[in-house]
Amino acid sequence: MSHRRTPPRGRAASSNPVNRFERIEVEPEEPSAQKIETLYLRDTSRTILATNESPDVPFDVSLNPYRGCEHGCIYCFARPTHEYLGFSAGLDFESRIMVKEDAPELLARELDRPGWRPRFIGLSGVTDPYQPIERKLRLTRGCLEVLAAYRNPVGIVTKNTLVRRDADLLRELAVVDAAAVYLSITTLRSEITRVMEPRTSRPSDRLAAIRELSAVGVPCGVLVAPVIPGLTDHEIPEILAAATDAGARFASFIPLRLPGAVAPLFEDWLEERFPDRKKRVLNRVRDMRGGRLNDARFGSRMRGEGPYAEQIRALFDTSRRRLGLEHPGPKLSSAAFRRPSGHQLDLFPDEPTTEAD
Repeated sequence: MSHRRTPPRGRAASSNPVNRFERIEVEPEEPSAQKIETLYLRDTSRTILATNESPDVPFDVSLNPYRGCEHGCIYCFARPTHEYLGFSAGLDFESRIMVKEDAPELLARELDRPGWRPRFIGLSGVTDPYQPIERKLRLTRGCLEVLAAYRNPVGIVTKNTLVRRDADLLRELAVVDAAAVYLSITTLRSEITRVMEPRTSRPSDRLAAIRELSAVGVPCGVLVAPVIPGLTDHEIPEILAAATDAGARFASFIPLRLPGAVAPLFEDWLEERFPDRKKRVLNRVRDMRGGRLNDARFGSRMRGEGPYAEQIRALFDTSRRRLGLEHPGPKLSSAAFRRPSGHQLDLFPDEPTTEAD
């Protein structure tokens, strides 16, 4: 059950739907559009690398310095993961951010283990590694410093142009074919971005990040994700063309999927922001998902099925080939992997330095 109301300023979700693991739901007395402050909470996990066996995901190891995501994308498939932490997939996901303060040290210990087999690490597998608080905490940069020291291959997906700050480390890894960056772009329309992805970087700035990173030798691509049928799907050729002009070398896409609590949150958002398109969008999602709003089956969840899914795929493939974009991205190498001499914790200075974004 969700309680639809106008989203608070700077947020995409309008409510905190009940956590599926909780028996008691507390309903606010009155809807509120006031500003909701973000809280940063210490995550005391003693491991930093997560593994998966999904055939739909192109890597089996991921690194997440943060859990929850202040970007607040209303469609985010990761929202239900916050329920495992005792939070809601709604506003809690956007405003209760778990921070792994010792992420770089934990990563160094993992890579230093004799049993570590050098391989591709996805940064990150769940929420964006370039949270707004990353400007201050620099945990993602610390992890990249470790990866560069060990020359372990890494791929980044982000909607935040803060990734440009780390061009030096990404370039260092790219020299040994160990880094690639995807800038994720859902739409080029800033008016949609403001209400759908309220705390992400502007689409034009993401294109500028592709241009800047590509110019210094970092392989960059564009991830058109999610493709929202009836709302953003027609933009696929335009997004790919703009990314190509900015220097992107490769491209991928993922159609919208609405697992768990994401579906009612997204439905409420459509009702609030695009009521005239709500029925069309949801019907087309059902067309791709076997009559449902989500299909969790391997092989289908990241692609969709049916005529409409094929139409999107054909539009993407035709546009990509015409522009000369690779699919998927480059195959990264672990051939240059090494373990630095000395103690791994020597990688970290006593006091963080200040660096421009």
